[in-house]
Amino acid sequence: MGGTVGHWLLLDWMLVVAAAWLLIGAVGVLALHRLAFVSHVLFPLGGLVGLLLGALALAALGSVPEVAVLPIGLPGLPFHLRLDGLSAYFLMVIGTVAAGISVFAAGYFRQGEGTPPGLLCLEYHLFLISMAGVVLADDAYAFMVMWETMALSSFFLVTANHRIAEVRSAGYLYLTMAHVGAIAVLLCFGVLQANTGDYTFANMRAQTLTPFWASAGFLLAMFGFGAKAGLLPLHVWLPEAHPAAPSPVSAMMSGVMLNTAIYGLLRVGLDLLQMRLWWWGALLLAFGLGTALFGVVFAAVQTDMKRLLAYSSIENMGLLFVAIGLAMVYSAYDMKQLAALALTAALYHVASHAVFKSLLFLGTGSVLHATAERSLGKLGGLIRPMPWVGWLTLLGVLTSAGLPPLGGFVSEWLLLQSFLFTTGLPVPLLTMLIPVVAALIALVAALAGYTMVKFYGVIFLGQPREPKLAGAHDAGRWERAGMLWLGLGCVALGLLPSHFIRQIEAVTQQLVGGGLGAHVAANGWLLAPLGPEQASYGPVIFLLGILASFALAYLLVRSFYHGRLRRSPPWACGFPWGTARMQDTAEGFGQPIRQIFEPFFLMRRDLPTPFDEQPRYHVTVADHFWRWVYLPIIGLASYLARVIGVIQQGRISAYLLYSFLTLIAVLLAVMR
Repeated sequence: MGGTVGHWLLLDWMLVVAAAWLLIGAVGVLALHRLAFVSHVLFPLGGLVGLLLGALALAALGSVPEVAVLPIGLPGLPFHLRLDGLSAYFLMVIGTVAAGISVFAAGYFRQGEGTPPGLLCLEYHLFLISMAGVVLADDAYAFMVMWETMALSSFFLVTANHRIAEVRSAGYLYLTMAHVGAIAVLLCFGVLQANTGDYTFANMRAQTLTPFWASAGFLLAMFGFGAKAGLLPLHVWLPEAHPAAPSPVSAMMSGVMLNTAIYGLLRVGLDLLQMRLWWWGALLLAFGLGTALFGVVFAAVQTDMKRLLAYSSIENMGLLFVAIGLAMVYSAYDMKQLAALALTAALYHVASHAVFKSLLFLGTGSVLHATAERSLGKLGGLIRPMPWVGWLTLLGVLTSAGLPPLGGFVSEWLLLQSFLFTTGLPVPLLTMLIPVVAALIALVAALAGYTMVKFYGVIFLGQPREPKLAGAHDAGRWERAGMLWLGLGCVALGLLPSHFIRQIEAVTQQLVGGGLGAHVAANGWLLAPLGPEQASYGPVIFLLGILASFALAYLLVRSFYHGRLRRSPPWACGFPWGTARMQDTAEGFGQPIRQIFEPFFLMRRDLPTPFDEQPRYHVTVADHFWRWVYLPIIGLASYLARVIGVIQQGRISAYLLYSFLTLIAVLLAVMR
């Protein structure tokens, strides 16, 4: 691909796309309270622009990198932009997923969401522009401006329903953690520029840092981007902010925004830093594995459907850190093909998680609108009144559970394949421990399947647990169209992995100097990342086998029973009056996990007594990290605020004295 469309560079067209999003947001402000116009015109236009961005980014994969300098910003600090394979890949994910979410949002937003629809439109499209700007930035200044714009716009989206105190609290927690991470990222760039005063990424690539300073930069990047991704123990904002936000915003944050943290880690760790140390990857492996296991265990015991999905996102971010860590270990020992395999697994999971997690959050949004309920204990049987939402959500559930032939299986299969070749590592300790990590990854995958069975079964199967569910309605046309687009993404990623991996090769060649394109191209529809003699998987063959099994079962039933059917109520152990109270609850489904992994949880049990007229048993599950890490920090901050507050006496003479003492201190410092 030549990297141009007509006489314009692809980067120029992407700037036009960003300008179109900005224009849509500005029109939204002009139509501040016109809900129908904002919903049915502006949001679909934003989705169309996102689709165009995805197409342009796909065309840019494998092209020569393009750069631009925009004369905006501060004097002497213009915005440097760069479109290369890594940025093009993440732009493709941002654009295509945003297209589905924007179309869904056209039918989702109602009056009374807290924020006027036109203002919500502006914040939403600024959020999209800032994410695109983050992955296009080619200097620390442009990156941090876009990073902070992303944080602020998403904060206002999270607090859209700002009249609710819990929503405001979740938004403030999110903004605090976002700024803590941003400080670490800024310090990381300060280290990488090596005291040259040049904060462009080209200058950072040219620096030769000592192992100490390179490690300092990497650790700061890991902390800063880990705070955005929900890496343990910086995860506390995620299960609070995602349930508080409107469902399209939750989908955008979980499916798209978290990936900008993965982009940042890849940009710093495998592009800007020229040094590769094996223990960097081992550290990512350890923290990623802990995050994945923590997230999936907490997801399994949740009773709020949006909190369950939020913890599931923590689990998936942990898996991504594991894959990137393994790629860095291989890259440190110049094992390019294996590094490309692990990195391909990470990039594939970026796209897969973006589509299936966005689809699941949109499904919960439809359920929330239809029932005004998000507690799993008050739902059930919704597949009857909501068949469209039911079967589309099922696609997301099966993909999240890692079942073939859908996209989630491919990424997890590639990750496990990359673990099988660690016997070639020259460090015996790694050779011994990494298979243990692989076994724990398999445990995480199994628990993820368990969690998704609970999520889907409690919401959509069985009988309704509340009388009001009888009035539930299916999603509208806009919502169905948005969910259908993401559902098709789950299927396409599952059935066409060879084609998708060939697109990913442009990124792996850029970052680790190797790729899988030649191997997968040589085997056609059969996915063999390192050759068919080592491992292969045929998604289309697998799908045909499933369809053939169903067809054979149907023919056998028709042949033996001669088309005769007998319908009768299901047998319930001889008890004919089954009710919804006899179904397994969300708490009951999670009880085995609570018992097996009890040390993970901070639990409080409210036990009934023999004298209660209506005895109830209730368990509250909390996070140890909140008590161990954040409550002491909050207490220390409150104490320091009280101490410093003593000087605020409201007396002008005291303030003049403080100013005089400060001036004396500055003069003494200058004289020295």
